[in-house]
Amino acid sequence: MLPHPLLLPLKLIPDAVHAELLARAFNHLLRGQPLAGRLAEINGKSVCIHIKNASSQIHFRIQHGRLQPSAPGHADVRISGTLEDFWLLATRREDPDTLFFSRRLCIEGDTETGLHVKNLLDALDYDWEAHFRDVLGAPLATLATGIFRNTLDRWPLTGNRIR
Repeated sequence: MLPHPLLLPLKLIPDAVHAELLARAFNHLLRGQPLAGRLAEINGKSVCIHIKNASSQIHFRIQHGRLQPSAPGHADVRISGTLEDFWLLATRREDPDTLFFSRRLCIEGDTETGLHVKNLLDALDYDWEAHFRDVLGAPLATLATGIFRNTLDRWPLTGNRIR
């Protein structure tokens, strides 16, 4: 099996850079999503994403409904797994419950916060049209959604369809 193409950058680039990039991408993608409002329930909590096969630990803090990069140290919740398992989760090729119950992803730390994070992952049903509407405004959102649907239907990496 060939290594995942993101594995080398994860090993070579400092975790703080990954935290900054992921936080910016995540916060941008949250625009227009109902999930954004649910982050307030874990405001002030810290999360560590541990990618075992990259020896990478990416630290975040939830502040005011946004992900903020944070310094390594204590984390209220630590989610561990391989890059492949996180990729399956991110692309929705695998259900979060399946990954957690098969112990491919592991949650450690504060039980209540961990359960909340897992439930957020379970509830993740991304609404691209709402995102485009929030970022681009209604007229351009319709055009962008049409282009995105057409592109996604042809893209072999996800196999997912936009709703």
